[in-house]
Order: sequence, then C-alpha cells, then structure tokens
Amino acid sequence: MFTSIVVGTDGSGSAREAVRQAGEMAKAFGATLHIVCAFKSGAMIQALAVDPIMSAGGVAYDAEQDLATQAEGIASASAHDVAKDVNVETYTIAGEPADAILDLAETQKADLIIVGNKGMTGAKRFLLGSVPNKVAHQAPCSVLIVHTT
Repeated sequence: MFTSIVVGTDGSGSAREAVRQAGEMAKAFGATLHIVCAFKSGAMIQALAVDPIMSAGGVAYDAEQDLATQAEGIASASAHDVAKDVNVETYTIAGEPADAILDLAETQKADLIIVGNKGMTGAKRFLLGSVPNKVAHQAPCSVLIVHTT
C-alpha cells in the first residue's frame, strides 16, 4: 500500500514519536522511510538579524553550516532510532520545515507523509500556522497526523 513515506523531525519529543511510528509503518509495508530535518538558511538567519558569518576572536563562524550540521545530527539520530530492517534515507534541507517536507514528498513521490500533532491546537494555528496544518492542506499525498501530546 505504501512504498515511500516521508517524516519530518526537529528532534523534539513530538517529532521523535512521529518518526517512531513512521518507522513502524515503513517496516510493516516494506516502504522506504525518508527522514527530513529542515534548518534556517542564510537569508532566514539574516532576517533574524544574525549575520551568517560572524567573527569571534578572529575565527570565522558560519552559522548556517552550524545549523546544517545540527540538522544532520538530528536526522541521523532519528534514523538510528527507527526499527531495524527499514530502508531509511535522511535529508537536511535549508528552509521552512513544512516546505521541506512537502518538497521532499513530491520529489520522492511519497505515498504518505507522517507528522506529529504538536502545535495544532488553540488560536496560534490560525495566526501563525503550523507544520502539521500546512502539510495537511498542501500535501501531494495522504497525511497521517500522529497524536503525540
């Protein structure tokens, strides 16, 4: 039924539960699990008034590369936590989390996207939007919102 499943993670408890359940589904269906972790790009960092290349004691610091490295660590740790006998691929993508999930799902021709429900309650979802809300409304495939809280 499912051959390609995409799950996003930021390393939070909600995301870890979504990854765990995505791993179980991937194993049950023999699907490939695509784990994605998004990070802020240089333009996004600058928009937050932080210079992406900062000098600290004469040593150049690349904030974007640091965020990319952290994202790689999160994606890698998530892959490690997935059930054995699951084909897992990890991705780190510069950009907004929902957009990264949606783009990867389209690129990988995913049958299913799995996201945690954190952030979907209250007025904030209408004012700020949320990753699960955006993914659910714009996905090119089925979406499973895992109850994690």
